[in-house]
Amino acid sequence: MRSAFASSRSLRFGGLIALALPLLSPAATSARAETLRVHYAVSLIGLPIGVAGFTGVFAPTSYRIDVNARLTGLAGLLTSSRGAATAEGAIAGGRIIPVAYAVSTSNSDGTRTVRMSMSGGAVRGIDISPPIESRPDRIPLTEAHKRGVIDPMSALLMPVPEASPNLGPSACNRTLPIFDGYTRFDISLSYVGQRQVKTKGYAGPVAMCAVRYTPIAGHRPDKKNTQFMADNRQIETWLAPVGATRLLVPYRISVKTQIGTTVIEASDFAVDPTRKASAAQ
Repeated sequence: MRSAFASSRSLRFGGLIALALPLLSPAATSARAETLRVHYAVSLIGLPIGVAGFTGVFAPTSYRIDVNARLTGLAGLLTSSRGAATAEGAIAGGRIIPVAYAVSTSNSDGTRTVRMSMSGGAVRGIDISPPIESRPDRIPLTEAHKRGVIDPMSALLMPVPEASPNLGPSACNRTLPIFDGYTRFDISLSYVGQRQVKTKGYAGPVAMCAVRYTPIAGHRPDKKNTQFMADNRQIETWLAPVGATRLLVPYRISVKTQIGTTVIEASDFAVDPTRKASAAQ
């Protein structure tokens, strides 16, 4: 769910298309961790166009997630789009606190890599290669836009308070302040209800959330795709629980785009509660 956002294309694939890179690590822990592996199928207007994989290791006080994706079939032949992302950080007081994020996307036009280090919700360092082109119509970013934020990959993790039902309104009702290295935007979720799902590795309820995208800075407000996504009321995600944790992750993401509806849905959702590992391995 751009993370998954700054344009219709990056919203569809930015949260899922990236390249894993070395990161700063939080303190390791030997406590029991939940390991989640999800395979997603990506479709556009009902036609398969890509696949994605998500691996997360969630310890009581830390996490690490790795995501990779690629377009397949005719879409893959035409654009060669692929990539992966990785993020890690701490879990404290029911909050996700990122420390590092990296993403690299590539297609027939080239490759771009973004690395970002964070501390206490503030960005401490950014490296973008090649740099983002300067445009006079971009809304300027300030240092304030880089504080109190999370990265797009960490935004895929939804902690639920201990006192709340795991798949009740608290699963959705929140606004995610996201900074991806060059744009600042909000993703707002609101609770719609529950439904039952079944796929390999998981059968049970998911929380359904309506989603809105609000650009803040770094974007080009007059671009049609920016305006389209800001007005888009046909974005939805379904959240599934990660084992015995109080974390939820997307089971399904559905986004109306200017060329049709893109759906990213789990075809395999497997939690391994026995592995003892550090989220910072």
